Amino acid sequence: MDTKAESIIAGTIISDFKEITKIRLSISVVFSSIAGYLLGTSVVDIQTLMLLAFGGYFMVGASNAYNQIIERDLDALMERTKNRPIPAGRMSVKTAFVIAVLFTILGITALYVINPKTAMYGAISIFLYTSVYTPLKTKTPLSVFAGAIPGAIPFMLGWVAARNDFGIESGTLFALQFFWQFPHFWAIGWFLHDDYEKAGFRMLPTGKRDKGTTVQIIMYTIWTVLVSIIPVFGFTGDLKLSVVAAIVVFAVGMFMLYYAFELFKKQTEKAARQLMLASVTYITLVQIVYVVDKFIG
Repeated sequence: MDTKAESIIAGTIISDFKEITKIRLSISVVFSSIAGYLLGTSVVDIQTLMLLAFGGYFMVGASNAYNQIIERDLDALMERTKNRPIPAGRMSVKTAFVIAVLFTILGITALYVINPKTAMYGAISIFLYTSVYTPLKTKTPLSVFAGAIPGAIPFMLGWVAARNDFGIESGTLFALQFFWQFPHFWAIGWFLHDDYEKAGFRMLPTGKRDKGTTVQIIMYTIWTVLVSIIPVFGFTGDLKLSVVAAIVVFAVGMFMLYYAFELFKKQTEKAARQLMLASVTYITLVQIVYVVDKFIG
């Protein structure tokens, strides 16, 4: 085999590994976890930070590998997912399962070394994503509620890693990312609606792209914004937010809410994509503002 062919095969294997573990999603989860850790810690411990980063990556990678094993036949029906490693025939179910189990063990072990509570929430996240959210996707739009729980765990997981405790602070971080999941995923569900229908996935709250769905998106966006500024009022324990930071966080929330209203008015795939991008920008900026405010405040 020539060098060019070998490099193409190696590139495909690496690409498939990144796809089965959804590396971009994993990195966003690691980012959230680290933000939560920085908010919770008084002294940054590099070892804990590395364990959290690797544990978070393995945790999400395992969840996604299990998900793609379970949904392999449905993935083959959708344009967006038919070229994934398993439905495309580039990776066997056995190989994917080995990756998933290995990542589960590595992820929970890394988080356990930090503290048992962190490992417990990591394990709960994997279980809910694979055993509750994934099977419910073809049965009820309530699957998004089930999926929002593991989706909201990373931000608060970082705090638990820092404090070995679940309190009002980590609960607030959880609530913020929990409510945010809905406009984010419903926006995705809107512009991928036709593709999701091919596999029988029921992702939108009303089951279709209508005003009812957009009204719920607006409601959950408002709740997200309200939760995001709660720390400024001083009753979330050690999780604090200065007035200036709260104004910035609120302004970023208004930016996201604007696109939620745009979807309400236009009801187009383009508007849904814009809201999805706005939601990603929102959660990233809010987490950055929270951390920066803590360290300069």
